[in-house]
Amino acid sequence: MRFLALQAPLPIVASPQMTSMTINGEAVRFTLDPATPLLWALRDAANLTGAKYGCDSGECGACTVIVDERAVPSCTMSIGSLEGADIITIEGLAPNRAHPVQQAWAAEQVSQCGYCEPGLILAIAAMLRANPRPSEAEIMALTNICRCGIGPRAEKAIARASMELTGGDSLDLLARKNATPQTVPEAPKRFSNGSSGEAQIPPQ
Repeated sequence: MRFLALQAPLPIVASPQMTSMTINGEAVRFTLDPATPLLWALRDAANLTGAKYGCDSGECGACTVIVDERAVPSCTMSIGSLEGADIITIEGLAPNRAHPVQQAWAAEQVSQCGYCEPGLILAIAAMLRANPRPSEAEIMALTNICRCGIGPRAEKAIARASMELTGGDSLDLLARKNATPQTVPEAPKRFSNGSSGEAQIPPQ
């Protein structure tokens, strides 16, 4: 059991309360103001810095974590509301980044600056846990924002992870839509060695 206390610069309360939850499979108790946002408890008290500060309103998704199997913005949830909750951060998603989403992320070379990626990976992981064969509408409903423009590659990573989770029988339409077109070169109509059936045109 770990006991974690948050230091300044957060406001010091006269009588902090103890909030218990499970984070990445480990029982944790925060001795903090119950109104403390989960984001800051994770970053400043638990030293889990994968969740990023982005907007403070839950709109950008940079601070996304998984709470009781649902992807949520940690900046808008107080630790007092999470008594007994089970929380997964990017640090605890899978050992050695072995989760299918993380593996697909690397295979499709999705990464850009990386700031939004922990939250987006967790949002995708939660979506695929709920439905390993998500519809295109479900994928488009993800609200995480990436200003580097990784959307197309992220969609390929989702398709790859989904197929890994379901044995390859999923998201065929999305996979085909995002596949790199394979062009077949047109056969030449005339060869300089005279092998064509057409009459050769001598150089002028």
